[in-house]
Amino acid sequence: QVQLVESGGGLVQAGDSLRLSCAASGRTFSRYAMGWFRQAPGKEREFVAAISWSGGSTYYADSVKGRFTISRDNAKNTVYLQMNSLKPEDTAVYYCAAGTGPFTTAQRMGYNYWGQGTQVTVSS
Repeated sequence: QVQLVESGGGLVQAGDSLRLSCAASGRTFSRYAMGWFRQAPGKEREFVAAISWSGGSTYYADSVKGRFTISRDNAKNTVYLQMNSLKPEDTAVYYCAAGTGPFTTAQRMGYNYWGQGTQVTVSS
């Protein structure tokens, strides 16, 4: 069983930055891709970013490209999401997800473990 624990959410103003962390345990972290998704009230959960097993490949949703950066530290079993230039439309619960394989994907079916989520609220 894989456990994912997110942290780092909070309330910020538009233009501010936040860094989310996701600590993983329960399987060999470095063998699998990791992803971040988000869900705003009344909306479907949507893909934000993904990173391959080695960190050598990343993939972003168009809405966050150039503002968000996903990274991982396999020695610490942790994946990060650096969020800069935050906008009110970034407000959502952010979920960390562990992939079923080593390569990036934006598809929810490509992830089989999920964290409990962390709230990010961006005020205008």
